[in-house]
Amino acid sequence: MKKIQQILQTGLSITVLALVTACTTNVQNKAPVVERGFDPRPVDPPPVVEVIKPAVKVPDNTRGTYVVKRGDGLYRIALDHGQSYSDLVAWNDLKNPNDIKVGQVLRVAPPDAVQGVQATSVAPNAGIEVKPLPVNAANNKNSPRGDKRPYSDANLAELQKTDSTVVASVTPTVPVIKSETPAPAKVSESTTETENVDWMWPADGKVLATFDDVKNKGFDIAGKLGQDVLSAGAGKVLYAGSGIRGYGNLVIIKHTSTLLSAYAHNKSILVKEGQSITKGQKIAEMGNSDSDTVKLHFEIRVQGKPVDPARYLPAR
Repeated sequence: MKKIQQILQTGLSITVLALVTACTTNVQNKAPVVERGFDPRPVDPPPVVEVIKPAVKVPDNTRGTYVVKRGDGLYRIALDHGQSYSDLVAWNDLKNPNDIKVGQVLRVAPPDAVQGVQATSVAPNAGIEVKPLPVNAANNKNSPRGDKRPYSDANLAELQKTDSTVVASVTPTVPVIKSETPAPAKVSESTTETENVDWMWPADGKVLATFDDVKNKGFDIAGKLGQDVLSAGAGKVLYAGSGIRGYGNLVIIKHTSTLLSAYAHNKSILVKEGQSITKGQKIAEMGNSDSDTVKLHFEIRVQGKPVDPARYLPAR
C-alpha cells in the first residue's frame, strides 16, 4: 500500500513539473508579430529633370570695329582697314596713339557709316494675295436641317440632291502668289570707283615677286638707289612715314573712298599727308629701308584688303 502511494506521489510531482516547464517555454518563445502594409525600406526621391534653356544669341554690335591683337600697331590697323591713321585717333579719342592695348576695341569705320546701317524687315505676307471665298446666298443654310420625313425613295433622292449642290458650290481658298521680278543687281561702289581710276606703273624695272596674298601682298619691282617712284594714280596722300613694321619708308595714296595704293622701302619721301597727288607725280625715291635689297614694294588695296595689282595695271 505504501509503495502504491509513493508511486502516485512521484507521478503527480512529474506532471506538475511538466506543466510549469511548458508554461515557461510558451512565454519566452512568442511568435513574431509583423505589421502588414508598411514598407520599412527608404523611398528614393523622384528624379530631377534638368531643363536646358535654349542659348540666347547675342546681337552682333561689332560692325565697324576691330579688337587689338598682340603685335598690332595703329598704323598697321589703319592700313588693313583702308583708313587714315589720324581718323582712327579721332574716332577712338586716343590720347596716346602709341598706347593701344591687347583686347581694346577700336572703331575702324566712320561713326556715321556704322549708325546708318539699319536692319530691314520683310512683311510676312509680302507677295501673297488672299482671295475670299465666293458667297452664294441661294445655297446658304438659313434654318436647321433636322426636319423629319417619312422614309421613301423620293425623299431620300431629294435630300441627296440638295447636299451635293451645297458641297459643289463651296470653293476652297487658295493663296495666289504673285511672282515679283527681282531688281537688277546693283554694281558695288568699289567696283565702279576702281574702274574709274586711270592706272600706270609706279616704277620702271623687273618684277622680282608677284602677288601671293600670303607671302607677298603686292609686286616687288627692282631698281636703283634713288630711282623715281611715281604715283600710280591720282589721289590724296593718306600716310607718309615709317611707322608700319616691314614697310620701311612708306607712302599710301587714297584714290577713292575704298581704293588705295602703297609704296614701300623708299630711301626718301617727297610728299606729306593730306597732299593732293596727280597721276605720274614723283612721290619718293627708291631705296632699301627695312629691306635687304633696293626695290619698290607696291600694293593696291580695296577696302583695306590687298588685291593683285596685275588686275589694274596696264600691260607692258
